[in-house]
Amino acid sequence: MMTKDEMKDVIMEARLEKGLLWADVAKAAGMSDEFICSACLGMNHLEKEQADAVADVLGLGADISAALQQFPKKVWDQAIPTDPVVYRWYEMVGVYGDTIREIISEKFGDGIMSAIDFKMSIDKEEDPAGDRVLVTISGKFLGYKSW
Repeated sequence: MMTKDEMKDVIMEARLEKGLLWADVAKAAGMSDEFICSACLGMNHLEKEQADAVADVLGLGADISAALQQFPKKVWDQAIPTDPVVYRWYEMVGVYGDTIREIISEKFGDGIMSAIDFKMSIDKEEDPAGDRVLVTISGKFLGYKSW
């Protein structure tokens, strides 16, 4: 059985060789760019129909489809990420994490935002002063229960 890391390497190579965007792969599977990318990077799984579609558009075999269908172990190798894009997210959470928690608590009560019942989109916002990255995150509120 192929590991998620092995799968990721094969998918990344095939996508680049074919000149496909994540949007192309996602369209073939009928899903969002963001979720397909996450699954192909090993952080989520796909159902058989979507996994087969991804493998097919990339010209890959049943071993890739099977690996895409496996449930992931969501593990990070580094305590502090060093990739500049990922690090900036780490920095944003460090600077604004408590603010996000406070505002969620104020507006919703005692609870959390789900990263399981969750949607995300990443868009380019053109701006004369320099294009901007627009990230929209929507997670279900899960209130803590008393017993």
